[in-house]
Amino acid sequence: MKSLYLLLNIGAFIFPFLLSFDKKVAFYKKWKYLFPALVSVAVFFLIWDYFFTDWRVWSFNDNYILGTKFFGLPIEEILFFFTVPYSCVFVYECLIAYIPKDYFKNIAKPLTIILILGLAVALYFNYGRLYTASTIILLGAYLMQLLVVNRAQWLGRFFMAYLVCLIPFFIINGILTAKPVVIYNDIENTGIRLGTIPIEDTLYKMLLLLMNVAIYERLQKRFVRAEEPEETTAETEPLGI
Repeated sequence: MKSLYLLLNIGAFIFPFLLSFDKKVAFYKKWKYLFPALVSVAVFFLIWDYFFTDWRVWSFNDNYILGTKFFGLPIEEILFFFTVPYSCVFVYECLIAYIPKDYFKNIAKPLTIILILGLAVALYFNYGRLYTASTIILLGAYLMQLLVVNRAQWLGRFFMAYLVCLIPFFIINGILTAKPVVIYNDIENTGIRLGTIPIEDTLYKMLLLLMNVAIYERLQKRFVRAEEPEETTAETEPLGI
C-alpha cells in the first residue's frame, strides 16, 4: 500500500492536533513556542537523515511510500519529523496539565547520570557502528549539556512523557520496521531488536523528543520573561483622572 507511511503520519498527528484545543491543556496557545522548535530540530534531523540515506545506513521501501522525494528523502519521512514531535510535546503538556506533581523530579538527575554512563559504555563496544555510535554520542552530549550547562528543571517531566510516548512509538515504528517501510543496514547498528525495531531507535526517539522539548521550554521561558515587565508596568500604572 503506497500510502502506508503517509497514513501512519496522519494517525500519529490527527488526535493530538484535534485535542490541542482542549480547554485544560490549550496546547494551541503554545504553538508560538512549539513551531520554531519543530522546524529547527527537523532541519537537524533531516540533514542527518539525508546523509544516512545516502550512505545506505537505512533506505525506504518504494512499495509503501508515495514516491515524492526531496533531496532523496520521501515526503512522508520529512513529515515524520513534524508529526511525531508535535504529538510527543502535546503528550508532555497533557501530563503537566493533568498530573501536576512531577513524580520523576527527585530521580531525574541520577537517572540522567546513569543514562550518560550507560551510553558511554555502549559507545565503547559499538564505536564502529555508524547509526549506534552517532546516536549515542549526540544523545549523551545533549543530556550532558542539559544537566551541567542548562541545569534543566524539566527533565523529570520529560522522562515521564518519554515513557508514555513509547506506547505509540512501538506501534508506529513496529509497523515501519515490520513491513518494512524503513530498511536498516544491520552492519551499522547492533542488530539488537525489540520485536522488529532496532534498539537504537529508542535512543534516536529520545533525542528527537529531548531536543524539541528543550527548545520549546527555552522559548517559553524567554517569552514569559519578555512579557513580565509589560505586565508589571500595566499593573502598577496609576489610573488617569
